[in-house]
Amino acid sequence: MASYPSIDSELLRTFVAIADHGGFTRAAEMVNRTQSAVSMQMKRLEDDVVQRPLFVRDGRQFSLTAEGQLLLGYARRILKLHSEVMTSMRAPHMVGTVRIGTPDDYVMRFMPGILSRFAQAYPLVQVELHCEPSFQLLQRQDLDLTIVTREPGTEIGQLLRQERIVWAEAHGFSPHEQEPLPLAMFNAQCFCRSWACNALDAMEREYRIAYTSPSLSAIMAVVSAGLAITAQLQSLITPDMRIIGTAEGLPVMPSASIVLLRNSQTQSQVTETLAEQIVEGFRL
Repeated sequence: MASYPSIDSELLRTFVAIADHGGFTRAAEMVNRTQSAVSMQMKRLEDDVVQRPLFVRDGRQFSLTAEGQLLLGYARRILKLHSEVMTSMRAPHMVGTVRIGTPDDYVMRFMPGILSRFAQAYPLVQVELHCEPSFQLLQRQDLDLTIVTREPGTEIGQLLRQERIVWAEAHGFSPHEQEPLPLAMFNAQCFCRSWACNALDAMEREYRIAYTSPSLSAIMAVVSAGLAITAQLQSLITPDMRIIGTAEGLPVMPSASIVLLRNSQTQSQVTETLAEQIVEGFRL
């Protein structure tokens, strides 16, 4: 069996710091080493470990070689896994239950990756996922973390992302040509539905609410069948649908804010750790 040298995580940590902070001097400050020590680390990484040039140097300027760019991706993943392992092994107190509330919208798009990474790092923590519309979640007091959609200017909690609301219909179908326009939307309390209806009213476009459901999957099933169009956050549009707009005689829609709320009465290291994972997951 072939034998390969191992890679010291400290070498990778310094390498990533150089890439992130644009040079050896700033990286040395970040990893609490002298610049000469950082240079020696990188020489060791290039000559003894990967045996490939990682930097192209031009005076004081440098850039990563193709091999350096490749290693950077691996280094980030290795350090992330290293951090998760050490956190999990050194924090046996990370046990308990976290109750998350989220609209159905985000369960399939964002939560699988978030919960998978959290479960790998903290296998002893139990997560309860409660799926309800935003207006219902805002009334609950028993949740530790709550993800809701808000209108711009009414954000509360921590902003996760802002997204444009778009019109969509299934490929191969043209329900936007029908009169009145058939819509598949959430129930009446959803402000996205109000925005869509108000925008159509403003341009005097006739429409009818053909299908309603509190479930995004149900709405998308109707749209995928070519029975109606919908207005949803852009990230929720699936590959079998196409985004439509002014060219099809539809109004421009505004953006919406997705925010994270923390229950100040139930905060703990467990809930805050999951909150950090949620924040990171919604950036992807």
